[in-house]
Amino acid sequence: MPRAYDARAGQRAVFDALIDARDTYGAKKPILEDQERNPLSYTDLIRGAFALGRRLSGMTRKGERVGVMLPSSSAGVVTFFALHAFGRVPTMLNFTAGIRNLKAACKLAGVTRILTAHRFIDQGKLDDLIDALSADYTINYLEDVRQQVNLADKAFAALAGALPRQFRSPAKASDPGVILFTSGSFGAPRGVMLTQGNLCANVDQIAAHIDLDPDWVMFNPLPIFHCFGLTGGVLLPILSGMKAFQYPSPLHVKQIPALIRDTKAAILLATDTFVNQYARSADPGDLSGLKFVVCGAERVRDETHNLINERFGAIPLLEGYGATEASPVIAVNKPGANKRGTVGPMVPGMETRLEPVEGIPTGGRLLVRGPNIMAGYLNETGGVDPLVDGWHDTGDVVTFDDDGYVRIEGRVKRFAKIGGEMVSLTAAEDLAAGVWPDARHAVISMPDAKKGEKLVLVTDRLDAAVAKLVAHAQAVGAPELAVPRKIVRVPEIPVLGTGKTDYVAIQRMAETDARAA
Repeated sequence: MPRAYDARAGQRAVFDALIDARDTYGAKKPILEDQERNPLSYTDLIRGAFALGRRLSGMTRKGERVGVMLPSSSAGVVTFFALHAFGRVPTMLNFTAGIRNLKAACKLAGVTRILTAHRFIDQGKLDDLIDALSADYTINYLEDVRQQVNLADKAFAALAGALPRQFRSPAKASDPGVILFTSGSFGAPRGVMLTQGNLCANVDQIAAHIDLDPDWVMFNPLPIFHCFGLTGGVLLPILSGMKAFQYPSPLHVKQIPALIRDTKAAILLATDTFVNQYARSADPGDLSGLKFVVCGAERVRDETHNLINERFGAIPLLEGYGATEASPVIAVNKPGANKRGTVGPMVPGMETRLEPVEGIPTGGRLLVRGPNIMAGYLNETGGVDPLVDGWHDTGDVVTFDDDGYVRIEGRVKRFAKIGGEMVSLTAAEDLAAGVWPDARHAVISMPDAKKGEKLVLVTDRLDAAVAKLVAHAQAVGAPELAVPRKIVRVPEIPVLGTGKTDYVAIQRMAETDARAA
């Protein structure tokens, strides 16, 4: 059974929650590992955080927002906790966002110093990015910082590791926990301030929603600059007694399946796109040891469910729903109660409100409130704009079934008005997936002189044809307005570093195609 949810339990500081987990599950329990295959215990993690944090504290001030540009790795996790141990605010930077977005993020958060690693920059071929950032920001490399750790630092870390509550910087649940940036899949990223209590509460909400075994291993290939990768892939396992295995890139589709088997992973965090690719490249048995897979960031297709079941047995793909502003998990399916096409029931402690959307007859625009909802968005002065009465407008249109399961109908901005009728772009994508389930599809809207807007299908199915879409729509009883009448065929559907579909890039593709026509 999942542990009982106690709203008060989540009101903790992040480093205190780490110490609590050590006390609960044992100081020597292996809790963190990466591709270097050098597992760290709770004691190793806490000592490492104090040793590194002491050095970092000498170059930063208390409360400073420190940029972190690292992959999912033991070093990335230790750095996150090192900053917390000394009262600094980790500001997680998306190194796939491009120099313009990175600089905008640093300016918005007031970052002047960025922590990274020589090895990461070399392997990721990010030298040009670092050169561009170096003009405006101080860049510190972890390898250089570690070389400065002396005997006094090690003695301090050993003592602090034995008595962490006496040596960690005191913090409250209401203090800043992390600054993250929204994915930018529909526009410019926004800075989100999550408190320490937000992060701890969401961990407790998930653990009260899904039964987790401390003997399990969580395999996390998702980036820690994304909230799903940070909370789901790092904080949830470590604070719940599970080993967190960090892998630096979800794109390594040939290496990851074998590593999932080798690490005896029980849970995989991923997106539909990546799970599908892992299943196709895996050898028999590579994924069979998984208890379940948790998928977020995009809708899970029936084709992916079926592919996993056919190749590896009845491994549940648990589709969930979240937002950076919610730390991130809002709803998620459960292993024993998994409804395809939904994102599951709400996690404990959430309040919801549906507001009607003109032209959309069912469901409504979802607003949420709870202990995991952010302090607010960063503003241009470096401050935080708080939410009105704690309510966050998700911008998503949803419906609830009789069992309380949530179905995402689409984002408000992902509806087009065609001939006076509101049409879901997500539903149009589902039509395309019904015809060509093995391909990737995205539907956007463009202005139309006659009907106001028109739907454009962008797909990697090179023989896609409108006639097949029309026939399928008629067969399933879908409205004619939901059928895209224009198709743009591309070699590959662009995705962001988080795995989400990059609708900004797709819109540009469609506009370029229209100009060329």
